[in-house]
Amino acid sequence: MRISVLLIVTALGLSGCGFTPLYGETGVGSSLSRIAVTTQDDRLGYRVREQLEDALGRDGAQAPLWQLETSLEQSRRPLGRRIDDTATRYELTVRGSWTLTPSAGGAAVSGVETVTTTYAAADQPFAAIAAQQDGEERAAAELARLIRLALMRALSDQ
Repeated sequence: MRISVLLIVTALGLSGCGFTPLYGETGVGSSLSRIAVTTQDDRLGYRVREQLEDALGRDGAQAPLWQLETSLEQSRRPLGRRIDDTATRYELTVRGSWTLTPSAGGAAVSGVETVTTTYAAADQPFAAIAAQQDGEERAAAELARLIRLALMRALSDQ
């Protein structure tokens, strides 16, 4: 009996405060799928665009309400040294600047997200390339996640 009364009071309290679920019909989740993503034309840009479209649930059947433009900068730094002065690991840092502009016109929202990943350095050429590409893929996925969260915050404020 007490639990049901507590649930009813809580439900009434939340309905009066203007609480809206983030992924509810009137929440931010529905507008995320209507964001068109533009990135630079290189391998990392392609990976970030692919990850962003997946994270946002891009619906190509509907006209975009927003245009998201990203600019990426990456740097690679060797970590650890072997006896022959070659790196044992690399640190990949990707800095993504983004700007979200309404298609109908209006004020744009922008931000910057930074992601750092590491990967092992291999002696074999193919293994080294595969490790670097895996590091880029992990950085792109994490950057897309951070940008998605920032977009959700920005859209929920409007």
